[in-house]
Amino acid sequence: MGWNSRDCYGTTVTEEEVLANTAFMRDHLLAYGWDTVVVDIQWYEPTARAHGYNPDPPVVPDGHGRQSPAPNRFPSAAGGAGFRPPADRVHRLGLRFGLHIVRGVPRRAVAARLPVEGTGWTADEIADTSSVCPWNPDNHGLDHDHPGARTYYDSQVARFADRGVDFVKADDMLYPHHEREISAYARAIARSGRPIELSLSPGTRVSLARLGRLRHNATM
Repeated sequence: MGWNSRDCYGTTVTEEEVLANTAFMRDHLLAYGWDTVVVDIQWYEPTARAHGYNPDPPVVPDGHGRQSPAPNRFPSAAGGAGFRPPADRVHRLGLRFGLHIVRGVPRRAVAARLPVEGTGWTADEIADTSSVCPWNPDNHGLDHDHPGARTYYDSQVARFADRGVDFVKADDMLYPHHEREISAYARAIARSGRPIELSLSPGTRVSLARLGRLRHNATM
C-alpha cells in the first residue's frame, strides 16, 4: 500500500511536499503496511497546474528524449541527478519510491528528433503519432513495429532503475488495451536489473477481459 501525490496535489506536487508526506508515512503509517511513495503525473512539467493539462506542455526531456524532473519543482534533480536524491531520502526512511509515467515518448522529444540512446534512431522514427492519449497531451505512442521502440522503453526504465525507482505506475495502458505497450514495458523492467513493481493504470476505465495477460505482465 502507499501514498500517491495526485490524490492531494494533482499534477503540481513538489519535492518538498513529497518528502514531507514521506516523513509522515514513516512516522504514522509504515507500521501498518503503507510503504510506497509515488510521485504521480507530470513531474516533468514545470508549468503544471492544479486542474487539467496545459496544451503543448513544456515538458523537460533529457538528451535522449526521456522525461526529466522539472527543476523548479524538484531542485535536487539539477545537474542530471534526476530522482536519485529524493529516492535515496525515501529509502533512508524505510519506504519505497515510485513514479508515474504515460505510455509513449514525449511529443517535444519527437519534434526535436532527439536520439534514442545507444542507437542511430531518433524519437520521430520510433513514434506513432496516430496513437495518442485522449486526455493527456504529453506524449505520442510508440511504433512497436520499429525496434527502436523497445530500445526506448529499455532506456527509460534503465534510467529509472539507476535512480532507485521501485514502483512504476504506467498510464493510458488499458482503454483501449495496449497489449504491445504493456508487454514492452514489462520486458524493459525485467531487463533493468532492479525489482520494479509495475502498476497499469487504465486512464479512464478498466476491463478484466485479459486478466491472465495482465497478471503475467504486471503487479497491479
